[in-house]
Amino acid sequence: MAFGRGNKGGNTNVGGGESTASSSADNSTIDPTSWIINNELANFVLMNTNEIKYMCMIGYTFLHGCKVFQKIGGNEKKTFSAYKLINMMLACTGGGILVPIFLNTIPVTIAIDAYPIAILVSFVIHTYFPILREVVELSPYFKALMVVFYETIRTYVVTLFVGLAASTIAPSQFSFPVFGPIICGTIGGCGGAFLPFDKGLAPIKDGLPPPVFTAFTGATFFHLFTHYTKNGNETGIPFVDDVLDQLQIDAPKKGKVIVALWFILYTFYLNGIFSAMASAPIPPPPVVKVVAASTKAAASTKAASVKTEKKKRK
Repeated sequence: MAFGRGNKGGNTNVGGGESTASSSADNSTIDPTSWIINNELANFVLMNTNEIKYMCMIGYTFLHGCKVFQKIGGNEKKTFSAYKLINMMLACTGGGILVPIFLNTIPVTIAIDAYPIAILVSFVIHTYFPILREVVELSPYFKALMVVFYETIRTYVVTLFVGLAASTIAPSQFSFPVFGPIICGTIGGCGGAFLPFDKGLAPIKDGLPPPVFTAFTGATFFHLFTHYTKNGNETGIPFVDDVLDQLQIDAPKKGKVIVALWFILYTFYLNGIFSAMASAPIPPPPVVKVVAASTKAAASTKAASVKTEKKKRK
């Protein structure tokens, strides 16, 4: 394999000296798949700056707020603000509450102050500017932007809890924990759908909702991907191992980018965003003002000519 995970057959440097060692060191630094993370899209979905992170958190909580306020419906004015706020908080951070309890850590609503702030900001927007909820449904471009923000945060949460569970849960029947990290990542990406607990299993009664399905597939992929791209782990499938060999440098970041693209594209497909954006009318060029200005100029010219004729007659 081109970029192996280690020298499994012992020392093969027989008489090669320093040149062989240096060439192998140079080869180990070559990353043929670095393009996956060396682009602006990856820079965004990996949230490499605090500004991107806070922007995505606002979009994430805002889109959750759209779902919460739509469920309340016409009773929005009769419903107490505390009920709406707590409902929104549980929807936004349900997975971040449940998984840390499973893993004996601090829930995100307590550990990260940015989440309550983002939830409060979105709550104020929904309360005093409800027209923005209609804009989400009417404008495919604005909805696509909110979906990108939303799924970027979900990618962060799912991959975070998969990695945390993989490093916390001890192996049992297999050489590494298999199902625990996948379950934790899945709950992290859709746990809010089951809170408060009086809902029971009603959210999946009629089938897996898209957030549950995408969280499960994303968590499964990321867990197996990160496991088999480190520490010399192999699947035993030659083609797959060759591909994983080329992805092992910065594998967690590459896995996050792939999961983020899966989340975003699948949500675009389900919501018909691609077709909506394709069929959305293109706004006409701003010729109205020019026409109005030319009309006004023509009117003033005509008025001036009329005045001139009157003066001549006099």
